[in-house]
Amino acid sequence: MTLKYYQDNAQTFFDGTVNVDMSSLYETFTKHLAPGARVLDAGCGSGRDAKAFLEMGYQVEAFDASSAMVELARKHTGLPVQLMTFADVDWKEKFDGIWCCASLLHVPAGELPGVMRKLADALKPGGAWYLSFKYGDGEREVDGRRFTDMDEGRLQAFLNTVAMIDVISLWATQDKRPLRNEVWINGVLRKE
Repeated sequence: MTLKYYQDNAQTFFDGTVNVDMSSLYETFTKHLAPGARVLDAGCGSGRDAKAFLEMGYQVEAFDASSAMVELARKHTGLPVQLMTFADVDWKEKFDGIWCCASLLHVPAGELPGVMRKLADALKPGGAWYLSFKYGDGEREVDGRRFTDMDEGRLQAFLNTVAMIDVISLWATQDKRPLRNEVWINGVLRKE
């Protein structure tokens, strides 16, 4: 369902997100990274963030589950963006930072603890992890996409199922896209 949405609407989604200014969110994440750190953009969509991290001097890998989005992200970033899902993640302590901007929100709540553990395994000790969800406390479907929404308590409960991950900060922001008034919950985490 969600994958079909991105396959069918890849160019529209790309056009609507690729130029959004995310610099304030980048800053909250990159201040926890050393220069030249290895960063994974997990569920990279347009490749906007992967490209930004690349331009900041980080070693960047990226993946997305939609082949149409992967093609657009490859063209935009010049990176060999991989076609894969969160279920395919099997790296062990490879990344200094993992960026999950508006991507984990498509994972069903029942699958989220397992996915979060896979991502935590891919993070090096001391590594930083950014994630964001639409603000709320349930699961829903909107226009062919499924969403798992989070508030502070719900997100903390999910994170409590992931060993060795500490919350550095959780905060709410307004949507960065023009004419959108949604609220997002953001988190920066650290692996012990």
